[in-house]
Amino acid sequence: MLANSKSLKILINFIAFIAVILSIGLSISFGAVHIELTSVWDAILHFNPELTNHQVVQELRLPRALAAALVGAFLAVSGAVMQGMTRNPLASPSIMGVTDGAAFALVITLAFFPTLTMFGTTFASFMGAGIAVVIVFVIGSLSAGGLTPVKLALAGVAIGTMLSSISSIISLHFQLEKQMGFWLAGGLAGTNWTSIQILMISGLVGLILALGISKSITVLSLGEDVSTSLGQKNMVTKLLGILSVLILTGAAVSIAGAVGFVGLIVPHITRFIMGTDYRWIIPSSAIFGALLLVLADIGSRLINAPFETPVGAITSLIGVPFFLYLARGSGGGK
Repeated sequence: MLANSKSLKILINFIAFIAVILSIGLSISFGAVHIELTSVWDAILHFNPELTNHQVVQELRLPRALAAALVGAFLAVSGAVMQGMTRNPLASPSIMGVTDGAAFALVITLAFFPTLTMFGTTFASFMGAGIAVVIVFVIGSLSAGGLTPVKLALAGVAIGTMLSSISSIISLHFQLEKQMGFWLAGGLAGTNWTSIQILMISGLVGLILALGISKSITVLSLGEDVSTSLGQKNMVTKLLGILSVLILTGAAVSIAGAVGFVGLIVPHITRFIMGTDYRWIIPSSAIFGALLLVLADIGSRLINAPFETPVGAITSLIGVPFFLYLARGSGGGK
């Protein structure tokens, strides 16, 4: 733990939050047409619909930057909750198949219910994420030797790959390649103010649930026996935790698609800095997750400009080596 005092933890979170604000400003500024930060600030505070730059900021870039911050925060918090509940360092929405389950449900809605509203597709993504979680835990529990962190991760990767493959088949059959290409690769180009409304509503519920059980997750992360001996109702904690993960991940995937590894990387970095208390880990993960995805979104537009690289590819480039490092350290039987 780098931050060994409350004041230092608050200072680090404050600096990280300022970094998020600055990165959002840079994200709005960068694009096919560069807009000065002074113009960005003016477009936000004194919007003039007659100015093209102001329209670009308000209708395109500001919603995208805010969506990147919210999606990054949601995925990071989901990963932190999952790792705390399962005591599994490899747990994350992407590794555990949650992201692919939500994306699979979105393919189904586009193929069979094309007139469904955005709120309807968001609800469908919640359901898909929930089904994926149940399947992963059942398969992991039925394996020889019981449920271990690596077996849980392997089951998640297997189920996620299967759902992703089925999604691709359905997309090809119903000619949804263009529509689903965005979600499967992960991207933020299509976000608008309706997307922000969905993220804000879902985030309010999901984050409140996660913060509400943060102390219980800290106790649960010490082990089932220890938490039970302290009189904690672990089943209630797990149910609320899973509900929080489904809400946050479902909303994030319905807007940004399959953005992987944010929920794996950020909680580990946060624990290294903040320690093992989830009352600090969860809010700090939200801040660091927002910063990571906003910066990744900026990178996705700069790497191959003027073309756009899927932001999911950027996070995967960072996350895959990180996952292999963690898998090597976890061992097969732990």
